[in-house]
Amino acid sequence: MTAMPQTAAATHAPDCHPLAGRAMSGADVVVQVLVDEGVDVLFGYSGGAILPVYDAVFRYNARHRGADGREPMPLVVPANEQGAGFMASGYARASGKVGVAIVTSGPGATNTVTPVRDAMADSVPLVVICGQVPTSALGSDAFQEAPVSNIMGACAKHVFLVTEAEQLEATLRTAFEIARSGRPGPVVVDIPKNVQNAELRFDGTSRLPIPGYRARLRAVENARLGDDDCASFFAALAQAERPLIYAGGGVIAAGAAPALAAFVDAFGLPVTTTLMGLGGIDTTHPLALHMLGMHGTAYANYAVEDCDCLIALGARFDDRVAGAPGKFAPRARFIAQIDIDPAEIGKVKRVDWQHVGPLAAALERLTRYGRAHGIRPMLQDWHAHVAQLKRDHAMNHDRASPLIQPQAVIEAINRVTQGRAIVSTGVGQHQMWAAQYFDFRAPRQWLTSGSMGTMGFGLPAAIGAQFARPDALVIDIDGDGSIRMNLGEMETVTTYGLPLKVVLLNNGGDGMVRQWQKLYFGQRFSASDKSLRRKDFIKAAEADGFAWARRLDDKAALESTIAEFLAFEGPAFLEVVIDPEAGVYPMVGPGASYAQMVTGDFIASRAAVAKATEAAPVDSMF
Repeated sequence: MTAMPQTAAATHAPDCHPLAGRAMSGADVVVQVLVDEGVDVLFGYSGGAILPVYDAVFRYNARHRGADGREPMPLVVPANEQGAGFMASGYARASGKVGVAIVTSGPGATNTVTPVRDAMADSVPLVVICGQVPTSALGSDAFQEAPVSNIMGACAKHVFLVTEAEQLEATLRTAFEIARSGRPGPVVVDIPKNVQNAELRFDGTSRLPIPGYRARLRAVENARLGDDDCASFFAALAQAERPLIYAGGGVIAAGAAPALAAFVDAFGLPVTTTLMGLGGIDTTHPLALHMLGMHGTAYANYAVEDCDCLIALGARFDDRVAGAPGKFAPRARFIAQIDIDPAEIGKVKRVDWQHVGPLAAALERLTRYGRAHGIRPMLQDWHAHVAQLKRDHAMNHDRASPLIQPQAVIEAINRVTQGRAIVSTGVGQHQMWAAQYFDFRAPRQWLTSGSMGTMGFGLPAAIGAQFARPDALVIDIDGDGSIRMNLGEMETVTTYGLPLKVVLLNNGGDGMVRQWQKLYFGQRFSASDKSLRRKDFIKAAEADGFAWARRLDDKAALESTIAEFLAFEGPAFLEVVIDPEAGVYPMVGPGASYAQMVTGDFIASRAAVAKATEAAPVDSMF
């Protein structure tokens, strides 16, 4: 955080803000609160109703510019406000800090509705600051007025409309508090222009009185497992022969990955993660089963079928994991659930043991208790079974095809990056291939729109991630349908000189929609075939300033092209023309159980393995 300038106000008590008592405009108050909250980059698009704040940002950066010319709080300008929201989200997902977007009123605010809802659905901490028409014009259908509170109220964790200028500072600090605390989420602050221009006295510490929220938060955050809770948990675990951890995005949000790794090492429990939980455990760990669910690995889903004890950590049994709740983990005699949000406990699936509280603290407590009591489950048979599942039902694809297979592209990138890159995606088949075939060695390396499934997410989110982690290799894996939705952000990449790598898997259509139409709609490809579209993505990338922009359509050149692409120091764009018939498998159809999973032509199903075993000749030695 940038050091505060020393003033006469610094003679206040040590716990006072050095600028306490200084006269400021509302816009300057906004900027100072952002500084106090540790914000180091902003994303947004200007407009009349937010100009006072933008001017204050400009003046702050001009006053505090470093000797190297760098601004302490740069404002990144996207192609549109949706891009700003997704950039802030990518920043938050990659860093764990609150992402901030600042937009104008009316369409500026409404263009952020989708990123706000997306962040809410995936529990991502954002603060979105919107300009608004003056308070005297509210409700008059003034130019670029929109009822932000009404629109955003159903999408955000909380929405504030600041109608009293004296409450501005307290409101902003409280917005950050709400966004990052408990189950994280987006908070929207709507600030009329006259409030931005008002002359105020800076306080430095003020917050809104929200006693109900803080009391509930304290109760949850202070919740700890007692000896009886731990004893009942381990008593059930002692009865289990095939226990399995089902870890969700809550592991990432809670910073609980180290605690989960220690728990797994202490008790030897295999782990499968949700789409949002990827990276919560090193996917190369011997006990890691990668992703479960509709497009999860076959071996993870079969392990869920086989387990007799399921431990859900920061996971909510959503429909892409437990599409048929009554058929999910059918042999589990004991289900435990730990979550920060009491609303998630037992919401979809009845559980036998529960704890509402911080996940890391709960896992650390269970680990200490188990070690102190010498608990080490004897799970050799289960470990052998899991290893056999991983061998028999390994991920695979058509390796003999003369066409480039998308999975082979991901594998080639993964070999170079060794699971260390930050990977962002759009939504569709390319998203699932990336989730299935990349390794993720640590948290916050996987950025994707999970619950909302928002096409156009990948590119702006990758930009935000690159600002959060400037020294990291950030790769956007995108599809030709998804990237079109925010293609204007290609220019943002080169404008700011980001070394971002963009991989476009082009199958000439909306691949996931086509896959469903192929399976369930008699191959009637209504509106999903884009093969007649005329977009030349390479020319578009070059027009936007990409010095390295190539199209790959020769399978023989895959490895060398990937190596050159990733080695390029600046922004690079690679379009790969892939097999248009490539599908995402495994696939658990809607309403189906994991036992009914379709594994496709190249991943062995249980029925196929059983048939092969029956047909195999008997070894004469046995």
